[in-house]
Amino acid sequence: MKGVKIFAPATVANLACGFDVIGLALDFPEDEIFLYKSNTPGIHIHKIHGTSLPTDPKKNVAFVALQFLLKKYQQIENFHKEKKIGFEIELIKNIHPGSGIGSSAASAAGVVFGANILLGNPFNKNQLIRFAMEGERIASGSAHADNVAPAIMGGVTLVRSYNPLDITKIHAPSELWVSIIHPQIEIKTSDAREILKQKVLMTDAIHQWGNVGALIAGLYQENYGLISRSLEDRIVEPIRATLIPAFYELKIKCKEIGALGGGISGSGPSVFMLSKGNDIAKKVTEVMNRVYSTLKVDYKTYTSPINQNGVKWFKII
Repeated sequence: MKGVKIFAPATVANLACGFDVIGLALDFPEDEIFLYKSNTPGIHIHKIHGTSLPTDPKKNVAFVALQFLLKKYQQIENFHKEKKIGFEIELIKNIHPGSGIGSSAASAAGVVFGANILLGNPFNKNQLIRFAMEGERIASGSAHADNVAPAIMGGVTLVRSYNPLDITKIHAPSELWVSIIHPQIEIKTSDAREILKQKVLMTDAIHQWGNVGALIAGLYQENYGLISRSLEDRIVEPIRATLIPAFYELKIKCKEIGALGGGISGSGPSVFMLSKGNDIAKKVTEVMNRVYSTLKVDYKTYTSPINQNGVKWFKII
């Protein structure tokens, strides 16, 4: 193959109670990535559409993630130094950087997924997640997997352990839909992490563990009442909510219209709400629009089912 066209999905991380360990993939929005195998050594990013991203290789998440993959590939293939292999990249960023819905994860996950195809699939999905996590380290200062895992694996994913990396895909009910509002304000992931407490009360930790376990059980049982009761975060949300305009008003009014519940997507500023069915999800999105139409803040909204398959690709002849 000359190359591949990749569609890398947006993602919602944490899902309220699952800080750094739970995430889900969306059908919409998604980045588009054109990736070509090249005889010119190295990685070359030719164009980035839709936003301004660092062109410095050490600061570009796609470059860093792909660099880790390429280095590992050359080790396992025992390539001679004179062996020429490289990649050319063109990014179309439909997921706005800093949105809190996995923009950096989409870039990192998309390029390593595509490169793996062009190299003959030498790596499994867990290995691809490892490479993509190195891109996340550049973006946020932490090599977390709660965005890149669902982007690559699809559906809802749970990170049981980071050392060793142990990720499992969780059943996601087909009727579960996501409404998202993205206020056009900037919250850097690294900054959002800095304000978090390093210690938590035992009572809060116990409550959080119960919610995480119940959320997983609710997803498998397709018990929407249990899912709704589990979407509570006592540790991270109370601190980060102050950064997002009308956050609690959004949550209250969306639940009044039928949303199961929700919270901050990733480190924000996007807010997500889960609903049973497309009809309720659309009404929730309408409520989000009404709340923010009274504020002097630009915003975007999305309504999406859960993407069960993750990254999609098509062959370029």
